[in-house]
Amino acid sequence: MRIPSLFPRPALAAAALLLLQAPFARAASVAQNTSTTTVALSSLPPEERGDLLMVRQQYLAAIDAYRQAPTDAQTLNKMGIAWHHLFAIDEARKSYEKALLIRPNYPEAINNLGAADFTQGDYKKAIRLYRKALKLMPHSAVIAANLGTAYFARGKYDFGLEAYQTAFRLDPTVFDADSPGIIQGPANPGERAHQDYCIAELFAEAGKQDLALDYLRRALNAGFKDRNRLLQDTDFAQLRKTPEFAQLMAEEKIR
Repeated sequence: MRIPSLFPRPALAAAALLLLQAPFARAASVAQNTSTTTVALSSLPPEERGDLLMVRQQYLAAIDAYRQAPTDAQTLNKMGIAWHHLFAIDEARKSYEKALLIRPNYPEAINNLGAADFTQGDYKKAIRLYRKALKLMPHSAVIAANLGTAYFARGKYDFGLEAYQTAFRLDPTVFDADSPGIIQGPANPGERAHQDYCIAELFAEAGKQDLALDYLRRALNAGFKDRNRLLQDTDFAQLRKTPEFAQLMAEEKIR
């Protein structure tokens, strides 16, 4: 299970970052049991207790629990995620780096360290780390999506689109599902508009017109103004025939 989102959304947010960690199915099962008591919680081993507290978004308590657990790469990665959700990025970085000292090729921690760099505006380093993590975990749509977001942040739109296409191919729901590992990152309106337009293209190509329209609306709201591209883009050929598209254009006064 990935850590619950700070900002739950129906789709991947522009410049959002998805954190990765190892599954903890038992914590999810316990969290669903609303009758779980404090006594039952205290009886769990420290790492399991921390996992349950993470599911409940009680991040400081989770950190305290993880500190009582045996120190290993997975626990340190989880501790880093808890700090990350508290926006204590320097502390998160320390935990990820400690995890990587134990397991240098731990893709989840590498991805999350990249998320820390992205949050602090070091997009170039984030790209390097995401690429390394994706090489180690080539079937991760999450990491591919993060890589695309980092490329967009650097204005490398072709590379960003290519990474998004990879993410979409690996998991068509990566952009339209509620992604529980989302951490919001910085993005200027121009980057956001390009990202959302490219995601709209992916959905249109896949025949998901409702989602394509949703992301087109986001792109327009973020300042996308290339009318000729929008009206000539072959990916939107079918979408342009719909009354919903006409309505969107009327709303945005594109015509």
